[in-house]
Amino acid sequence: MIYSGQASPVRLLRRSFDSDRQNRLSLTERIFERADMTFLPFAVTKVEPHDAEELIRKLRDVTMLKDREAKPYQDAKLELRPMSYDHFRPAQRYVLSDNLLKVQHLEWELAKFGHDPMNLPGYLTIWTSQSEEPIDLLPPIVEAIPEADGTAVNVINDGMHRLFSGRLAWKIPRVVLAENLPPQYPYYAYPIPGTSPWDQVTILAGDAIPAGYIKKWHRTADNKRLYRDFNSAFQNVGGPRGQG
Repeated sequence: MIYSGQASPVRLLRRSFDSDRQNRLSLTERIFERADMTFLPFAVTKVEPHDAEELIRKLRDVTMLKDREAKPYQDAKLELRPMSYDHFRPAQRYVLSDNLLKVQHLEWELAKFGHDPMNLPGYLTIWTSQSEEPIDLLPPIVEAIPEADGTAVNVINDGMHRLFSGRLAWKIPRVVLAENLPPQYPYYAYPIPGTSPWDQVTILAGDAIPAGYIKKWHRTADNKRLYRDFNSAFQNVGGPRGQG
């Protein structure tokens, strides 16, 4: 695991911490505790579960961001299943510490309703104290994409922070695996190569990405042309960030 600049686990600790207290801190606290965090805790106030059949049906209606007639999952093989971390790869080369804390907090909040965001049997519609708008929480989406060397690689499309958090917690996630996608609509970035792709993911402090930071290695100059718009079928699912 790589830590960039001020995101070093040592530098993120307040200088007033003594060595005994550092030894008592959890992994999350040791990495992320700092005075200037922008993450604000929230309460989940209502949860509406949806089964796997409805999840798959709605996924087939998801369109491309720039082509509302194109539905990349319409005829794909979609399976909701457990999958260990050595069977899929990230394309994203960073996670934000604020987002990791949000994911961890969401896990604790959903546990009050009997749900685990790493092991959803379908998807959830949730309401929180921070917004009047409902939010659909899908399982992480993994896509099987054939690469130039002939390798078929399972790459994370959606749910990077949740999967990174689950890996820290030694959990086996339940994901949607999408196979047999239209060849003209591969995932818009290449999966990280090498034998240890997760060790190449950097934790960035806070909720901002430094200027010039290479977040992913894109397939095309217009990477948004290959972006799936989950909000075309679901409610308030996260959209593209900057240049993806």
